[in-house]
Amino acid sequence: MKMAFVQTSCKRMACLLKCLNVRQLSNASLSQEKHIKKSVFISQSSDIYTNLALEEWLYQNFDFKHHHILLLWKNDPSIVIGKHQNPWTETRFSDLQNVENEVSLARRSSNGGAVYQDNGSLNMSFFSTRDQHDPKYNMEIIARSIFRELNCSVKTGREDGLFLRSKKISNEAVKLGKENCYHNMSLMVASNKVTRNMVIPKHGNAPNIGAIGTSTSPKMMNVCEENPTASVSCLTKAVGWEFLRTRALNLVDGGMELAHQQKGFHLINPTDKWFPGLNEIRNRFSSWDWCYGATPKFDITQSFTVPGPLLHGNAGASSTLNVTMTVENGLIAEIALHMPFELNSLGFMGDPKIFHTLKGKRFSVQAFEDLEYSLDSLLDDKHRFVTECVKQVMTCA
Repeated sequence: MKMAFVQTSCKRMACLLKCLNVRQLSNASLSQEKHIKKSVFISQSSDIYTNLALEEWLYQNFDFKHHHILLLWKNDPSIVIGKHQNPWTETRFSDLQNVENEVSLARRSSNGGAVYQDNGSLNMSFFSTRDQHDPKYNMEIIARSIFRELNCSVKTGREDGLFLRSKKISNEAVKLGKENCYHNMSLMVASNKVTRNMVIPKHGNAPNIGAIGTSTSPKMMNVCEENPTASVSCLTKAVGWEFLRTRALNLVDGGMELAHQQKGFHLINPTDKWFPGLNEIRNRFSSWDWCYGATPKFDITQSFTVPGPLLHGNAGASSTLNVTMTVENGLIAEIALHMPFELNSLGFMGDPKIFHTLKGKRFSVQAFEDLEYSLDSLLDDKHRFVTECVKQVMTCA
């Protein structure tokens, strides 16, 4: 009997202590929250490199302890890949320059998958200190704003974005530092899905490239497909006001009264005059060395059927040539040929001058041009065939 009484008393004491701790944490959170103000920054640039540079500048230079920022912007047509991704696997590389309104390629300094963006996409970066970082809070802000503005019910239950009718309408990326962090969301409002499908491959059809950090391509939809009145302009305002009217550390709606206590909306001109050192960051982000040269080492392999006439003149014969190219820091490091026996028996090992010329070259159009120039001096059909195969390996990605 005494033992039961003691156990009951201990449980009550534990429950009481737990309630006291929760209340103390809640009071501490409320006290901390009172000192946090919010601002909405709207970039006036549509240049992908400038906007990524602005995002990085704020991350590096701002103190978010008492001031949370939501940065909003839209880009001209572009594909943005994650920091450790491979542009030759994440994009239909050869098509980027050929589609209408040429698509730029950029690399983030954060994680995340490959994303197509244009003037129909709304980009949002939520800045805070690392200990106040809360992706679910940010996604709920967006979901509430879409519902309040467009009466569309958006699901936020999954960790990888926002969904309408089981289709994805957003992509995200996160950068966590020692003190600061940001959570970027890209919302498909009225984006060009035709161009997106042209420049982002389905990975089941990708070339045989070994690399890390490959994206998947889920079914996507635009918000305007659910509500035709949706626009980037209206959602810029809606998301901004929802951010300002919501308490800083929890999802309590303080209404317009709380919104008007914040620091409000600010149109941002992302220039060196406003943000000293911004151009230096932009120049780095737009450079070939960053967009392509920062790609992790990878191999690409392709097989080719050798025409019968090259095999002892036997028109009915066929065999396979395998070409493997190693690319490191965006440069061609090695080219390996796996010759069929018939070519080896003829003493053919490829043209070392051609391969020597390509080594150290960018895995790019410049190398193609060097190869084309070399082709003009090749008279031997076997040499020409192998060199053409190498060229196709370089262009297939």
